[in-house]
Amino acid sequence: MSGYDTMTTLLMKRGSSRAINAENPSGEKGKGGMAASILGPSRKGSPCLKDLAPGSVTTLARIDGCGVIRHIWMTVDAKTSDAERYVLRDLVLRMYWDGEETPSVEVPLGDFFCCGFGQECQVYSAPIIAAPSRGLNSYFAMPFRRGAKIELLSEHKNPIPAFFYQIDYCLYDELPEETEYFHAQWRREKLTTLGRDYVIVDGISGKGRYVGTYIGLQTLERYWWGEGEVKFYIDGDRDYPTICGTGMEDYVGGSWSFAAPKDMPEEPMRETTYNSLYMGYPFYANRDTMIRNPYHNDDCPPMRGLYRWHLPDPVFFDRDLKVTVQQIGVGFGGLFERQDDVCSVAYWYQCEPHAAFPKLPEGRERWPR
Repeated sequence: MSGYDTMTTLLMKRGSSRAINAENPSGEKGKGGMAASILGPSRKGSPCLKDLAPGSVTTLARIDGCGVIRHIWMTVDAKTSDAERYVLRDLVLRMYWDGEETPSVEVPLGDFFCCGFGQECQVYSAPIIAAPSRGLNSYFAMPFRRGAKIELLSEHKNPIPAFFYQIDYCLYDELPEETEYFHAQWRREKLTTLGRDYVIVDGISGKGRYVGTYIGLQTLERYWWGEGEVKFYIDGDRDYPTICGTGMEDYVGGSWSFAAPKDMPEEPMRETTYNSLYMGYPFYANRDTMIRNPYHNDDCPPMRGLYRWHLPDPVFFDRDLKVTVQQIGVGFGGLFERQDDVCSVAYWYQCEPHAAFPKLPEGRERWPR
């Protein structure tokens, strides 16, 4: 049973509801909202964390016992000067289950919530919602048997003036023996290699199910970019995968280049962004909205963000899993191998232990072009 299924199963089972935020950092029963403000005792005295220092690691939650995290909400005070941009890439979420030493989740804050490139966008899907303005929500169920820890690493140049969050969870006496744990991993290739598939995730070892992908693509070549097929190498597949899709836009439920209807035949093709419960293309930009400098151009390689949730159709594996996507385009000469700047988040559940993740690139190396 996956963590997502565990949530569904336990909805009808009574447990103990708790929440952790700056008003109750321990989640303790009857200890919420105790801090005083200018309005008096217990009147919004501690709504957020303040002045998170560069290089700091802040423990957002430390939970003892057995339970399931049901919902996470976060937002951050994001400045717009050049010195303070890309805060959503400079902050990193890490999550640990049952006292493990290596994280099961290690993803830049924005990318975890499908807001890549250090820029916010609006996402309306079943497990992830990014509401105006930078209201970041996750409904992925995150089970644990002995405890959970969630950390926030800041590699931002300046102190973070305010970070708001709430982690809603339920405590239980026990979880089903077959419960799988939530994992998420971020990767990036600033320049993909001609003819070699981009690796969304590999090294997954054990039993579990794959439940979602976020892809952030900065196109570095002309013409259509979305012919690359997404491949799932399951339980010993080597040269060829068991599951191979038909194209990147097909993988996220689109077709025919996401083309919008034209008023006139001679008009150029325009891609259409969209959101839905399980798949979407919520973000397109060819301007850097974070630039606030009269001497800098704001144009940049086009940025596209796409998501696909395999919640109704998980990809099961018993021993190992690798997921890749080709960089293939089509132009006037037909299909061609592309080189682009690609990043991704893989989301999956598996039985522990998990393999250690590749080292996350540091701070500025995560910035978009």
